[in-house]
Amino acid sequence: MMKNASLMLLILSCFASTSAFAWQAPTRELEEAEEQAFKRAVSQVAPSLVRIETVGGLDQVQNFLLGNGPTTGLVLSADGYVISSSFNFLSKPASILVTTTDGRRMTAKVIANDTVRSLTLLKVEADGLVPARAAAKESIKVGQWAIAVGRALDANAPNVSVGIVSAVNRVWGKAIQTDAKVSPVNYGGVLVDVDGTVLGVLVPLSPQDNSTVAGVEWYDSGIGFAIPLTDVLATLDRLKQGKDLRAGLAEFTFASTDMFGGDTKIDRVRYDSPMYRAGFKDGDQILELDGHKVTRPAQVKHVLGGKIEGEKLAITIKRGNETKQADLTLVGELPPFEAGFLGVLPTREKLAGGAEGVGVRWVYPDSPAAKLGLKPRDRIVKFRDQAITSAAQLIDQVSRVRPTEKAAVVVRREGKEQTLEATLAGYPADVPKELPTSPIEAAIEVEPKKPDGKVEADGDKKAEGSDKPRTGRFGEEVADSKNAWWAFVPESYNPAYGYSLLAWLHPPGDTLEATIFDSWKLEAERRGIILLGLKAANVGAGWQANEAEFVHEMVVSFQKKYSIDAGRVVLHGYDKSGPFATHLAFKHRDVFRGLILAASLITERPPENLPEYRLQFQLICGSKDPAHAFLDRNANSLRQLKYPANFTSLPDLEHRYPNADGVDAMARWIDSLDRL
Repeated sequence: MMKNASLMLLILSCFASTSAFAWQAPTRELEEAEEQAFKRAVSQVAPSLVRIETVGGLDQVQNFLLGNGPTTGLVLSADGYVISSSFNFLSKPASILVTTTDGRRMTAKVIANDTVRSLTLLKVEADGLVPARAAAKESIKVGQWAIAVGRALDANAPNVSVGIVSAVNRVWGKAIQTDAKVSPVNYGGVLVDVDGTVLGVLVPLSPQDNSTVAGVEWYDSGIGFAIPLTDVLATLDRLKQGKDLRAGLAEFTFASTDMFGGDTKIDRVRYDSPMYRAGFKDGDQILELDGHKVTRPAQVKHVLGGKIEGEKLAITIKRGNETKQADLTLVGELPPFEAGFLGVLPTREKLAGGAEGVGVRWVYPDSPAAKLGLKPRDRIVKFRDQAITSAAQLIDQVSRVRPTEKAAVVVRREGKEQTLEATLAGYPADVPKELPTSPIEAAIEVEPKKPDGKVEADGDKKAEGSDKPRTGRFGEEVADSKNAWWAFVPESYNPAYGYSLLAWLHPPGDTLEATIFDSWKLEAERRGIILLGLKAANVGAGWQANEAEFVHEMVVSFQKKYSIDAGRVVLHGYDKSGPFATHLAFKHRDVFRGLILAASLITERPPENLPEYRLQFQLICGSKDPAHAFLDRNANSLRQLKYPANFTSLPDLEHRYPNADGVDAMARWIDSLDRL
């Protein structure tokens, strides 16, 4: 709170002396008083700020270019514990140097990371440091002065930006929000009040993303975040023990995808999670968390947002007319999610069709379905006592059964039903060597009618402005941008069927448009694949981090224009476009369900495999490609995380785009993405 009495009296006297009819500009005395108050506040916290320099390390993380200039840290104890933003150490530096206000320059070592709040604890061998004073969390009010202070630009003087506290309990209850300018050089610095008391430690955060660079794009935007210092001090002893703090997991998902408008009904409880061990089930509804009544998913996320592994969570749920309460101990990780595999490909019937159940298009040899005797043209009408009305629903139901678990399957064949018991398997890594295409009937042309109900003559039809989607090969440049795109939609396109979408990201220096079109045109027609080639603003330099949204928006726009199966939207990178494609696939798992990397490694740590995101991988390259062994290891690592991951080796091929056999393998993989 603003406690500086002389400043307050001066402000009140200025208002008292204004005319009743006209407001007068602030006096010079008020401006000087504000300036002096800010200077005093900065001088109070300055002895607790240190300058941090890093030596060596990475230049880039997730397509984000890292700076190598000085940053800031905050002293927490006289014996050398310093807290800073984890963003400052993303480069994994070889050494870290800390300079104190009295000129001492020392080597620091990383003790532990708070991954929930993007903080890193350092230790220097020093005594007599000046710890910061923390403001009580409940005293922080919206509208009070907030001064962002760092020690990065000048070793002898702090850098300062003034604003207000614009919100509290932001980013799911974790942070103070300020409109003071907060640049990356200030991360690890502090937000203080006019008394110089520390409100919080400045870090980049985002409500929508929890990646290591989330929120950095907002710098100097009027939206900055600080972790309350009292929260940092509350977990300091745990950090001193050298163990990273991880988010506390309960673990469940909601039936509603509307975070703010949906209810709190649980869609699924993860196997072996605290919720699972407490006996909670799919379909339960959450009523209270830690004594807070909750009716929306956002409220639940707000309570859980700042929870750390090992903390307790009191939860009350409703099941029918019964309520159940339990105290959960949150965990930091769970066994990787692994969906069960039945062993069939569903038929792709007309979207308007209303036939009961889902038809079997193809049965995987030696799969659980094959052992049950399932055949093409059988129809699965029930699974786990659930009536089946769509392939997406059947895929979801099968994913709720773990490998080795049993499930009842009701199959209809030639009008007769039989109930079978399947023991599910794990997802296969191999692509079927022979996979028949899914037939797509030609679209029935409907003669357009005039408002009076009469059929239009050919001369009445408009060449432009028709609602009929474009087919064949076409493309255009993007307005107000240097980006461009091209596409190929099969001439036989029928909107009554769901198509695959393959989004191609070219490597630096060459769009390979002719190569991709010539290689894929026949497979696109045969297997119902729409090709979308995206072009970087600077083809020679390749894809930049700020072009991610262009790619995302173009894919979403094609999903709106064409009938595309949401489960078969694939990103395709080759050579040096692979890291950009990988980052996009991980960032937008709600859109991209497949990633093909040709002669390109996965260099970014994959996120946890989650049941709500059905992401699958195909890694492909020639046997003589230098990346061959590394790609094989990439695929094995993905499988250890229980991701469905295929590695395809092309005999005698060196480092270049896959040959015809490779394209055939990639097309078969895309065509099998809806396997269950």
